[in-house]
Amino acid sequence: MKSAPKGVRLHIGIFGRRNVGKSSLLNAFVNQTVSIVADYPGTTTDPVNKPMELLPLGPVLFIDTAGVDDTGEVGKLRQKKTKRIFDKTDLALIVTDCEWTEWEEELCKEFKKRAVPIIAVFNKIDVNKVNETVVEKAQKCVDRVVFASALKREGIEELKQVIIDVAPKDLLEHTIIGDLVPAGSFAILVVPIDKEAPKGRLILPQVQTIRDLLDNDAAAFVVKERELAWALTLFKEKPAIVVTDSQAFLKVAADVPEDIPMTSFSILFARFKGDLDEFVRGCLTIENLKDGDKVLIAEACTHHPIADDIGTVKIPRWLVQYTGKKIEFEFARGLDFPENLSEYALVIHCGGCMYNRKQILNRIRKCKEAGVPITNYGLTIAYCLGIFERALKPFASAYEVYMELREG
Repeated sequence: MKSAPKGVRLHIGIFGRRNVGKSSLLNAFVNQTVSIVADYPGTTTDPVNKPMELLPLGPVLFIDTAGVDDTGEVGKLRQKKTKRIFDKTDLALIVTDCEWTEWEEELCKEFKKRAVPIIAVFNKIDVNKVNETVVEKAQKCVDRVVFASALKREGIEELKQVIIDVAPKDLLEHTIIGDLVPAGSFAILVVPIDKEAPKGRLILPQVQTIRDLLDNDAAAFVVKERELAWALTLFKEKPAIVVTDSQAFLKVAADVPEDIPMTSFSILFARFKGDLDEFVRGCLTIENLKDGDKVLIAEACTHHPIADDIGTVKIPRWLVQYTGKKIEFEFARGLDFPENLSEYALVIHCGGCMYNRKQILNRIRKCKEAGVPITNYGLTIAYCLGIFERALKPFASAYEVYMELREG
């Protein structure tokens, strides 16, 4: 991989009213012309992404957005695109031209609802005088305040340091598999050649899992499912874990001895990108599905489904076979996610490798607010195939949740 994927970058959203200098601030911060700048309002129409390395945080993604106070029919569409960025924002910069209005207050409410840290940037201090009362008003609802002039590059270094101080460190320290495989040991990764993967490449979760093992001083031995039994005979020591594509669960479970932990890439990513405990709770509600229930299957990717697609074909088939119920399935792809979730009995989400963690956590939050259980592809497959407990054992917290619910 030439660069860190967007899904593992800290997402820093830049928000504010039109013409407060959001794009100018981004250009000054990265010392490049990333966003188009003009004196008239409404220059930025679509979100503009700028990936970069911000040490010591590491890979980050800045997102410049259209003004939240945009007007007219087209302006409403721009506002809608800006609001979509709320759910993927890990750290919010609210830029203002030395005023603090109802627009900034509303942005604060949105980010507090999502537990997102907020930095208020009072821009254009070279031409506007900052009123102390205005600053005090902002300080009541943000984590830090910075004063800057994008035009004169004043306050930019201070803003960098404040971003480093305020950024949620837990998102960057999250590991995919490193805590399950001690340094000096190895994992066996079972990677069937996926028909939907680009020719000559592994799919993203497989690549990221390999990299995470290397980053944690462990080794990866990669095989297709038909070579797994042979691979297990090659080593004097047992692998710390075997990880498989969920679609090969049954064969892998048959080939791997019970004393070797086993799970899937999708379940690893359920923990890495979301809340595995909550996904386990959601999965157990499969037992409550009834005839006529609606199940939403949500996938982050927007690839064209193949004939035997995992999300649109295999999971619905396995779920119907397991429950014996007449279930109605609906599908959401990419950024599409229904506003009204209350009509669904269950939401089943993919591993979310194309999303950052905040996006998945916000989808979980929306489901909880609607009283709708949510689970994950890999967990659903394991449950329907009768190997749920085994696939969950490597994860102590989630396994404990499962045992408590089962016994309760």
